[in-house]
Amino acid sequence: MAGEAPAALRQARGTGGSTCAGIGEPKRLNYSAVDSKILSAGSVPPLALSLIAPTYNERDRLAELAQAVFSAYRAAGLYGELVVVDDNSPDGTGQLADDLATKYPVRVVHRAGKLGLGTAVVEGFNAATAPIVGVIDADLSHPPDIIPRMFAVMRQHAADVVIGSRYIGGGGTRDWELSRLAMSKFACLLARGLTPVRDATSGLFLIRRELARAVTISAGGFKICLELLIRSQPSRVIEVPYVFVGRTAGESKMHLKEVTGYLAQLRDLHRFRRAHGGRSPEYRALSTRELDLA
Repeated sequence: MAGEAPAALRQARGTGGSTCAGIGEPKRLNYSAVDSKILSAGSVPPLALSLIAPTYNERDRLAELAQAVFSAYRAAGLYGELVVVDDNSPDGTGQLADDLATKYPVRVVHRAGKLGLGTAVVEGFNAATAPIVGVIDADLSHPPDIIPRMFAVMRQHAADVVIGSRYIGGGGTRDWELSRLAMSKFACLLARGLTPVRDATSGLFLIRRELARAVTISAGGFKICLELLIRSQPSRVIEVPYVFVGRTAGESKMHLKEVTGYLAQLRDLHRFRRAHGGRSPEYRALSTRELDLA
């Protein structure tokens, strides 16, 4: 079957001694969440989208996330999977992910410890089997129902990257501390020296898998989107509006060390740009109406 994962990936050893489990070959994925209208004569189409959700102590939200993601897929007739990358969560998130893999097309990567969001996303890219990969927060800060529309935008506009944006018209935030909002906007302002994207630090985005895999990701913190925007040198980037909802459960993962890490990341990306040159991508920000029509 197209898109079948190699055996080395199905039981891969990755960064920090991770294992990819809970799925086996794609034909063994559970299709109960896949609507029959995208199946033909009992066959399973190739995966269109692999959505990556890094987790650490997200047991209280993971089942709700999976249900919302696959409901959105089903409503749009989109055949996709969810790739959960768990950092050995002490609250049992990894075990719950394995349980969800018996109900949905879920791929689970178990890592040996808390190794960071950046490397979790990279391992998710490596485990993904679809030509388009995406990233979403596991705590429901990002609305899963926007994912099929982002996918449609990517296809309609032949985009390399589609970013969910808080800071273009129609986007916004809710239930977020003013200090966090101010810090986020300032971080995006600093990134404008590298990219025209308004929300370059977004944690919600889709990218073509070959671009994501072709670059060496050095970010150890949260700004993987910015890292990919610069190092993959995409030709066309689209931003779409969404409303970010502040965490209502669990522990905040933002720490002061991320501030200094982000400044170091900006320095490294400026050095990369100077060393490798690089053109600015064709860029467009869509309105809410344009997104709704996708």
